[in-house]
Amino acid sequence: MDIDDSPSERAHRERVRAYLEEHLHSLVRNAPADPESPAEVERYRRTQRLLYEGGLVGATWPVEYGGGGATRMAQAIIDQELAGIGVPPLVGQIGLGMCGPTLIEHGTAAQKRRYLGPILSAEEIWAQMFSEPGAGSDLAGVSTRAVRDGDGWRITGQKVWTSGAHYSDWGMILTRTDPSAPRHRGLTMFVIDLRAPGVEIRPLRQMSGASAFNEVFLDSVAVPADAVLGPVGEGWKVALTTLLNERMAIGGGGGDLGGSIEALGDLAAEVLPTLPAERQAVVRHELGRLQVRALACRWTGYRRLTALSRDEIPGPEASAGKVAGTALARDIVKLAVSLLGADAAFAAGADGSAHWQHVRSLLPGLELAGGATEILKNVLGERVLGLPREPRPEPAAARDAEHETAGA
Repeated sequence: MDIDDSPSERAHRERVRAYLEEHLHSLVRNAPADPESPAEVERYRRTQRLLYEGGLVGATWPVEYGGGGATRMAQAIIDQELAGIGVPPLVGQIGLGMCGPTLIEHGTAAQKRRYLGPILSAEEIWAQMFSEPGAGSDLAGVSTRAVRDGDGWRITGQKVWTSGAHYSDWGMILTRTDPSAPRHRGLTMFVIDLRAPGVEIRPLRQMSGASAFNEVFLDSVAVPADAVLGPVGEGWKVALTTLLNERMAIGGGGGDLGGSIEALGDLAAEVLPTLPAERQAVVRHELGRLQVRALACRWTGYRRLTALSRDEIPGPEASAGKVAGTALARDIVKLAVSLLGADAAFAAGADGSAHWQHVRSLLPGLELAGGATEILKNVLGERVLGLPREPRPEPAAARDAEHETAGA
Protein backbone atom coordinates (compact mmCIF):
# COMPACT_ATOMS: atom_id res chain seq x y z
CA MET A 1 0.00 0.00 0.00
CA ASP A 2 1.26 3.48 -0.91
CA ILE A 3 -0.44 6.51 0.70
CA ASP A 4 1.79 9.13 -0.94
CA ASP A 5 1.17 10.77 -4.30
CA SER A 6 3.52 9.85 -7.11
CA PRO A 7 5.24 12.81 -8.83
CA SER A 8 2.62 12.83 -11.59
CA GLU A 9 -0.23 12.56 -9.07
CA ARG A 10 1.27 15.41 -7.04
CA ALA A 11 1.44 17.59 -10.14
CA HIS A 12 -2.17 16.71 -10.98
CA ARG A 13 -3.29 17.58 -7.44
CA GLU A 14 -1.53 20.96 -7.68
CA ARG A 15 -3.29 21.73 -10.98
CA VAL A 16 -6.65 20.82 -9.46
CA ARG A 17 -6.02 23.01 -6.41
CA ALA A 18 -4.97 25.94 -8.58
CA TYR A 19 -8.15 25.77 -10.65
CA LEU A 20 -10.36 25.45 -7.58
CA GLU A 21 -8.66 28.38 -5.89
CA GLU A 22 -9.13 30.52 -9.01
CA HIS A 23 -12.87 29.77 -9.15
CA LEU A 24 -13.56 29.30 -5.45
CA HIS A 25 -16.20 32.02 -5.16
CA SER A 26 -18.19 30.70 -8.14
CA LEU A 27 -18.71 27.21 -6.69
CA VAL A 28 -21.50 25.91 -4.49
CA ARG A 29 -19.81 25.09 -1.16
CA ASN A 30 -20.82 23.94 2.33
CA ALA A 31 -24.33 23.23 1.07
CA PRO A 32 -26.72 20.27 1.31
CA ALA A 33 -26.05 17.30 -0.95
CA ASP A 34 -29.35 17.73 -2.79
CA PRO A 35 -30.79 21.00 -4.12
CA GLU A 36 -34.33 21.71 -2.93
CA SER A 37 -35.57 24.32 -5.42
CA PRO A 38 -35.27 24.99 -9.17
CA ALA A 39 -33.02 27.96 -8.43
CA GLU A 40 -30.71 25.75 -6.36
CA VAL A 41 -30.67 23.11 -9.10
CA GLU A 42 -29.45 25.75 -11.53
CA ARG A 43 -26.71 26.86 -9.12
CA TYR A 44 -25.55 23.27 -8.76
CA ARG A 45 -25.62 22.85 -12.56
CA ARG A 46 -23.39 25.92 -12.94
CA THR A 47 -20.89 24.48 -10.45
CA GLN A 48 -20.65 21.20 -12.35
CA ARG A 49 -20.38 23.05 -15.68
CA LEU A 50 -17.54 25.20 -14.35
CA LEU A 51 -15.70 22.15 -13.04
CA TYR A 52 -16.20 20.39 -16.37
CA GLU A 53 -14.69 23.34 -18.22
CA GLY A 54 -11.63 22.94 -16.02
CA GLY A 55 -11.32 19.23 -16.78
CA LEU A 56 -12.48 18.17 -13.31
CA VAL A 57 -15.54 16.19 -14.39
CA GLY A 58 -15.41 12.86 -16.20
CA ALA A 59 -11.66 12.56 -15.84
CA THR A 60 -11.74 8.82 -16.55
CA TRP A 61 -14.20 8.96 -19.45
CA PRO A 62 -12.90 8.39 -22.99
CA VAL A 63 -11.66 11.55 -24.69
CA GLU A 64 -13.92 10.96 -27.69
CA TYR A 65 -16.97 11.42 -25.45
CA GLY A 66 -15.71 14.58 -23.75
CA GLY A 67 -13.81 12.97 -20.88
CA GLY A 68 -10.21 13.29 -19.84
CA GLY A 69 -9.02 9.76 -20.61
CA ALA A 70 -7.19 9.75 -17.26
CA THR A 71 -6.75 7.11 -14.56
CA ARG A 72 -9.24 6.37 -11.80
CA MET A 73 -6.73 7.80 -9.34
CA ALA A 74 -6.86 11.12 -11.16
CA GLN A 75 -10.61 11.29 -10.49
CA ALA A 76 -10.08 10.20 -6.88
CA ILE A 77 -7.69 13.13 -6.37
CA ILE A 78 -10.26 15.51 -7.83
CA ASP A 79 -12.92 14.10 -5.50
CA GLN A 80 -10.63 14.55 -2.49
CA GLU A 81 -9.88 18.17 -3.35
CA LEU A 82 -13.56 19.00 -3.96
CA ALA A 83 -14.48 17.49 -0.59
CA GLY A 84 -11.66 19.43 1.04
CA ILE A 85 -13.18 22.79 0.08
CA GLY A 86 -16.74 21.77 0.89
CA VAL A 87 -18.19 21.23 -2.60
CA PRO A 88 -21.22 18.92 -2.19
CA PRO A 89 -21.72 15.90 -4.47
CA LEU A 90 -22.25 17.13 -8.02
CA VAL A 91 -25.85 17.48 -9.15
CA GLY A 92 -25.16 15.05 -11.99
CA GLN A 93 -23.41 12.48 -9.81
CA ILE A 94 -25.72 9.59 -10.75
CA GLY A 95 -25.22 10.25 -14.43
CA LEU A 96 -21.48 10.65 -13.95
CA GLY A 97 -20.90 7.69 -11.67
CA MET A 98 -23.52 5.16 -12.77
CA CYS A 99 -25.59 5.92 -15.88
CA GLY A 100 -22.77 7.39 -17.96
CA PRO A 101 -20.38 4.47 -17.45
CA THR A 102 -23.23 2.09 -18.29
CA LEU A 103 -23.92 3.98 -21.52
CA ILE A 104 -20.22 3.85 -22.37
CA GLU A 105 -20.18 0.07 -21.82
CA HIS A 106 -23.51 -0.91 -23.40
CA GLY A 107 -24.84 2.03 -25.41
CA THR A 108 -24.97 2.32 -29.18
CA ALA A 109 -22.77 4.83 -30.96
CA ALA A 110 -25.81 7.07 -31.45
CA GLN A 111 -26.73 6.88 -27.73
CA LYS A 112 -23.21 7.79 -26.70
CA ARG A 113 -23.14 10.80 -29.05
CA ARG A 114 -26.54 11.98 -27.85
CA TYR A 115 -26.28 11.58 -24.07
CA LEU A 116 -22.71 11.57 -22.77
CA GLY A 117 -21.75 15.18 -23.46
CA PRO A 118 -24.81 16.68 -21.72
CA ILE A 119 -24.21 14.41 -18.71
CA LEU A 120 -20.72 15.82 -18.25
CA SER A 121 -21.76 19.47 -18.55
CA ALA A 122 -24.90 19.04 -16.37
CA GLU A 123 -27.03 20.22 -19.28
CA GLU A 124 -29.01 17.04 -18.59
CA ILE A 125 -29.33 15.23 -15.26
CA TRP A 126 -29.99 11.51 -14.95
CA ALA A 127 -31.69 9.22 -12.44
CA GLN A 128 -31.23 5.49 -11.84
CA MET A 129 -34.60 3.69 -11.74
CA PHE A 130 -34.12 0.22 -10.29
CA SER A 131 -35.88 -0.26 -6.93
CA GLU A 132 -39.60 -0.95 -6.65
CA PRO A 133 -41.95 -1.43 -3.68
CA GLY A 134 -41.53 -5.20 -4.12
CA ALA A 135 -37.95 -5.28 -5.43
CA GLY A 136 -35.09 -3.60 -3.64
CA SER A 137 -32.23 -5.83 -2.56
CA ASP A 138 -33.92 -8.58 -4.60
CA LEU A 139 -33.54 -6.57 -7.76
CA ALA A 140 -34.38 -9.47 -10.08
CA GLY A 141 -37.94 -9.26 -8.76
CA VAL A 142 -38.78 -6.05 -10.65
CA SER A 143 -42.30 -6.06 -12.05
CA THR A 144 -42.40 -2.81 -14.06
CA ARG A 145 -43.45 -4.00 -17.52
CA ALA A 146 -42.33 -2.92 -20.96
CA VAL A 147 -44.45 -4.25 -23.85
CA ARG A 148 -43.95 -3.75 -27.55
CA ASP A 149 -46.07 -1.08 -29.22
CA GLY A 150 -45.41 -0.96 -32.94
CA ASP A 151 -41.77 -0.06 -33.43
CA GLY A 152 -41.46 1.15 -29.85
CA TRP A 153 -42.44 0.15 -26.32
CA ARG A 154 -44.88 1.10 -23.55
CA ILE A 155 -43.67 1.07 -19.93
CA THR A 156 -46.05 0.68 -16.99
CA GLY A 157 -45.20 0.28 -13.33
CA GLN A 158 -43.75 1.99 -10.28
CA LYS A 159 -40.25 2.79 -9.08
CA VAL A 160 -39.28 4.06 -5.63
CA TRP A 161 -36.28 5.59 -3.83
CA THR A 162 -35.30 7.24 -7.12
CA SER A 163 -32.71 9.83 -6.12
CA GLY A 164 -33.05 13.21 -7.79
CA ALA A 165 -35.88 12.21 -10.14
CA HIS A 166 -37.76 15.45 -9.40
CA TYR A 167 -35.02 17.50 -11.07
CA SER A 168 -33.72 14.91 -13.56
CA ASP A 169 -34.22 14.99 -17.32
CA TRP A 170 -33.60 11.32 -18.13
CA GLY A 171 -33.74 7.99 -16.36
CA MET A 172 -32.18 4.59 -16.88
CA ILE A 173 -34.94 2.11 -16.04
CA LEU A 174 -34.87 -1.66 -15.55
CA THR A 175 -38.05 -3.38 -16.77
CA ARG A 176 -39.48 -6.84 -17.32
CA THR A 177 -40.07 -7.56 -21.01
CA ASP A 178 -40.57 -11.35 -20.87
CA PRO A 179 -42.58 -12.55 -17.83
CA SER A 180 -42.27 -16.17 -18.99
CA ALA A 181 -38.46 -16.17 -18.86
CA PRO A 182 -36.40 -16.89 -15.70
CA ARG A 183 -36.20 -13.84 -13.46
CA HIS A 184 -32.77 -12.74 -14.61
CA ARG A 185 -33.37 -13.50 -18.30
CA GLY A 186 -36.53 -11.52 -19.02
CA LEU A 187 -35.25 -8.02 -18.15
CA THR A 188 -34.44 -5.11 -20.44
CA MET A 189 -32.92 -1.69 -19.70
CA PHE A 190 -34.31 1.48 -21.29
CA VAL A 191 -33.50 5.17 -21.46
CA ILE A 192 -36.64 7.13 -20.54
CA ASP A 193 -37.58 10.81 -20.78
CA LEU A 194 -38.75 11.78 -17.29
CA ARG A 195 -40.88 14.58 -18.70
CA ALA A 196 -42.78 12.30 -21.09
CA PRO A 197 -46.58 11.94 -20.84
CA GLY A 198 -47.52 9.24 -18.34
CA VAL A 199 -44.59 9.89 -15.96
CA GLU A 200 -45.60 11.12 -12.49
CA ILE A 201 -42.93 11.93 -9.90
CA ARG A 202 -43.77 12.29 -6.20
CA PRO A 203 -40.98 13.38 -3.85
CA LEU A 204 -40.68 11.44 -0.58
CA ARG A 205 -40.15 13.60 2.49
CA GLN A 206 -37.53 12.06 4.77
CA MET A 207 -37.27 12.52 8.52
CA SER A 208 -34.28 14.80 7.86
CA GLY A 209 -36.67 17.22 6.14
CA ALA A 210 -35.08 16.64 2.72
CA SER A 211 -36.80 15.15 -0.33
CA ALA A 212 -33.93 13.56 -2.20
CA PHE A 213 -35.86 10.36 -2.98
CA ASN A 214 -38.95 9.95 -5.12
CA GLU A 215 -41.69 7.59 -6.17
CA VAL A 216 -42.08 7.42 -9.94
CA PHE A 217 -45.34 6.15 -11.48
CA LEU A 218 -45.34 5.12 -15.15
CA ASP A 219 -48.66 4.83 -16.97
CA SER A 220 -48.13 3.38 -20.45
CA VAL A 221 -45.16 5.66 -21.14
CA ALA A 222 -44.15 5.51 -24.81
CA VAL A 223 -40.45 5.01 -25.55
CA PRO A 224 -38.95 4.60 -29.03
CA ALA A 225 -37.12 1.52 -30.27
CA ASP A 226 -33.75 3.23 -29.96
CA ALA A 227 -34.32 3.74 -26.22
CA VAL A 228 -33.31 0.14 -25.48
CA LEU A 229 -29.94 0.11 -23.66
CA GLY A 230 -28.14 -3.12 -24.46
CA PRO A 231 -29.86 -6.10 -26.10
CA VAL A 232 -33.49 -6.88 -25.33
CA GLY A 233 -33.63 -9.51 -22.58
CA GLU A 234 -30.13 -8.75 -21.27
CA GLY A 235 -31.04 -5.99 -18.86
CA TRP A 236 -29.56 -7.95 -15.96
CA LYS A 237 -26.09 -7.76 -17.51
CA VAL A 238 -26.53 -4.04 -18.08
CA ALA A 239 -27.73 -3.56 -14.49
CA LEU A 240 -24.64 -5.32 -13.13
CA THR A 241 -22.46 -2.68 -14.80
CA THR A 242 -24.45 0.05 -13.08
CA LEU A 243 -24.33 -1.68 -9.70
CA LEU A 244 -20.57 -2.18 -9.89
CA ASN A 245 -20.05 1.52 -10.59
CA GLU A 246 -22.46 2.46 -7.81
CA ARG A 247 -20.63 0.31 -5.28
CA MET A 248 -17.28 1.80 -6.26
CA ALA A 249 -18.72 5.31 -5.96
CA ILE A 250 -20.23 4.75 -2.51
CA GLY A 251 -17.63 2.33 -1.12
CA GLY A 252 -15.49 5.26 -0.13
CA GLY A 253 -11.87 6.21 -0.25
CA GLY A 254 -11.28 6.22 3.47
CA GLY A 255 -13.40 9.06 4.76
CA ASP A 256 -16.09 8.94 7.40
CA LEU A 257 -19.52 8.28 5.91
CA GLY A 258 -21.89 10.82 7.40
CA GLY A 259 -20.00 11.76 10.58
CA SER A 260 -16.51 13.22 11.01
CA ILE A 261 -14.25 11.80 13.73
CA GLU A 262 -12.38 15.14 13.79
CA ALA A 263 -15.61 17.04 14.40
CA LEU A 264 -16.48 14.60 17.19
CA GLY A 265 -13.06 15.18 18.75
CA ASP A 266 -13.59 18.95 18.69
CA LEU A 267 -17.00 18.51 20.29
CA ALA A 268 -15.63 16.18 22.99
CA ALA A 269 -12.84 18.65 23.85
CA GLU A 270 -15.49 21.31 24.38
CA VAL A 271 -17.98 19.24 26.34
CA LEU A 272 -15.73 16.95 28.44
CA PRO A 273 -14.72 19.58 31.06
CA THR A 274 -18.40 20.05 31.93
CA LEU A 275 -18.98 16.36 32.68
CA PRO A 276 -18.48 14.43 35.94
CA ALA A 277 -15.13 12.63 36.17
CA GLU A 278 -16.60 9.13 35.80
CA ARG A 279 -18.54 10.21 32.71
CA GLN A 280 -15.37 11.75 31.25
CA ALA A 281 -13.58 8.40 31.56
CA VAL A 282 -16.36 6.58 29.72
CA VAL A 283 -16.43 9.16 26.92
CA ARG A 284 -12.64 9.11 26.50
CA HIS A 285 -12.68 5.33 26.25
CA GLU A 286 -15.43 5.36 23.61
CA LEU A 287 -13.75 8.19 21.70
CA GLY A 288 -10.53 6.17 21.58
CA ARG A 289 -12.36 3.13 20.22
CA LEU A 290 -13.96 5.26 17.51
CA GLN A 291 -10.60 6.80 16.59
CA VAL A 292 -9.14 3.32 16.05
CA ARG A 293 -12.12 2.28 13.90
CA ALA A 294 -11.84 5.49 11.86
CA LEU A 295 -8.17 4.77 11.18
CA ALA A 296 -9.05 1.24 10.09
CA CYS A 297 -11.64 2.61 7.65
CA ARG A 298 -9.18 5.11 6.25
CA TRP A 299 -6.42 2.57 5.78
CA THR A 300 -8.85 0.27 4.04
CA GLY A 301 -9.70 3.24 1.84
CA TYR A 302 -6.00 3.77 1.13
CA ARG A 303 -5.85 0.19 -0.16
CA ARG A 304 -8.61 1.13 -2.59
CA LEU A 305 -6.74 4.26 -3.65
CA THR A 306 -3.56 2.23 -4.16
CA ALA A 307 -5.46 -0.06 -6.54
CA LEU A 308 -6.85 2.98 -8.34
CA SER A 309 -3.38 4.51 -8.68
CA ARG A 310 -2.38 1.34 -10.53
CA ASP A 311 -5.50 1.66 -12.68
CA GLU A 312 -6.90 -1.53 -11.17
CA ILE A 313 -10.47 -2.23 -10.06
CA PRO A 314 -10.48 -2.65 -6.25
CA GLY A 315 -11.52 -5.96 -4.75
CA PRO A 316 -13.73 -6.21 -1.68
CA GLU A 317 -12.51 -2.90 -0.24
CA ALA A 318 -15.56 -1.02 -1.51
CA SER A 319 -18.05 -3.39 0.13
CA ALA A 320 -16.02 -3.61 3.32
CA GLY A 321 -15.64 0.16 3.42
CA LYS A 322 -19.36 0.67 3.04
CA VAL A 323 -20.23 -1.79 5.84
CA ALA A 324 -17.60 -0.49 8.27
CA GLY A 325 -18.03 3.15 7.32
CA THR A 326 -21.77 3.31 7.90
CA ALA A 327 -21.44 1.48 11.23
CA LEU A 328 -18.71 3.91 12.27
CA ALA A 329 -20.76 6.93 11.23
CA ARG A 330 -23.73 5.66 13.21
CA ASP A 331 -21.65 5.31 16.40
CA ILE A 332 -19.88 8.66 15.91
CA VAL A 333 -23.20 10.45 15.62
CA LYS A 334 -24.65 8.50 18.54
CA LEU A 335 -21.85 9.68 20.84
CA ALA A 336 -22.07 13.26 19.56
CA VAL A 337 -25.81 13.45 20.17
CA SER A 338 -25.40 11.95 23.66
CA LEU A 339 -22.77 14.60 24.49
CA LEU A 340 -24.98 17.43 23.30
CA GLY A 341 -28.19 16.13 24.86
CA ALA A 342 -31.15 18.36 24.05
CA ASP A 343 -28.78 20.88 22.47
CA ALA A 344 -28.18 18.45 19.58
CA ALA A 345 -31.34 19.76 17.93
CA PHE A 346 -29.85 23.27 17.77
CA ALA A 347 -26.12 22.71 17.21
CA ALA A 348 -25.77 24.07 13.68
CA GLY A 349 -23.35 22.79 11.08
CA ALA A 350 -21.74 24.72 8.22
CA ASP A 351 -24.92 24.53 6.15
CA GLY A 352 -27.02 26.00 8.96
CA SER A 353 -28.74 22.72 9.80
CA ALA A 354 -28.87 21.13 13.25
CA HIS A 355 -25.75 19.23 12.22
CA TRP A 356 -25.54 16.12 14.37
CA GLN A 357 -29.27 15.51 14.48
CA HIS A 358 -29.43 16.11 10.73
CA VAL A 359 -26.69 13.59 10.00
CA ARG A 360 -28.37 11.11 12.34
CA SER A 361 -31.61 11.40 10.39
CA LEU A 362 -29.79 10.76 7.09
CA LEU A 363 -27.96 7.61 8.21
CA PRO A 364 -30.77 5.05 7.78
CA GLY A 365 -30.97 5.95 4.10
CA LEU A 366 -27.19 5.89 3.75
CA GLU A 367 -27.10 2.39 5.19
CA LEU A 368 -29.42 1.23 2.41
CA ALA A 369 -27.90 3.17 -0.49
CA GLY A 370 -25.50 1.29 -2.75
CA GLY A 371 -26.36 -2.07 -1.19
CA ALA A 372 -27.92 -2.70 2.20
CA THR A 373 -25.55 -3.74 4.98
CA GLU A 374 -27.02 -7.25 5.11
CA ILE A 375 -26.50 -7.76 1.37
CA LEU A 376 -22.92 -6.51 1.51
CA LYS A 377 -22.17 -8.83 4.43
CA ASN A 378 -23.37 -11.70 2.25
CA VAL A 379 -21.02 -10.51 -0.49
CA LEU A 380 -18.06 -10.43 1.89
CA GLY A 381 -18.99 -13.72 3.55
CA GLU A 382 -19.34 -15.61 0.29
CA ARG A 383 -16.69 -13.96 -1.87
CA VAL A 384 -14.00 -13.12 0.69
CA LEU A 385 -14.43 -15.56 3.58
CA GLY A 386 -15.61 -18.48 1.46
CA LEU A 387 -18.69 -19.13 3.58
CA PRO A 388 -21.60 -21.16 2.16
CA ARG A 389 -24.13 -19.27 0.09
CA GLU A 390 -27.24 -18.06 1.82
CA PRO A 391 -30.07 -20.53 1.03
CA ARG A 392 -32.32 -19.33 -1.77
CA PRO A 393 -35.56 -20.87 -2.97
CA GLU A 394 -34.96 -20.26 -6.69
CA PRO A 395 -33.93 -23.01 -9.12
CA ALA A 396 -30.22 -23.58 -9.55
CA ALA A 397 -29.89 -21.42 -12.68
CA ALA A 398 -31.49 -18.46 -10.94
CA ARG A 399 -29.29 -19.01 -7.87
CA ASP A 400 -26.18 -18.86 -10.00
CA ALA A 401 -27.27 -15.62 -11.60
CA GLU A 402 -28.09 -14.13 -8.20
CA HIS A 403 -24.64 -15.10 -6.96
CA GLU A 404 -23.08 -13.33 -9.92
CA THR A 405 -24.79 -10.14 -8.73
CA ALA A 406 -23.24 -10.45 -5.29
CA GLY A 407 -19.83 -10.68 -6.91
CA ALA A 408 -20.43 -7.31 -8.55
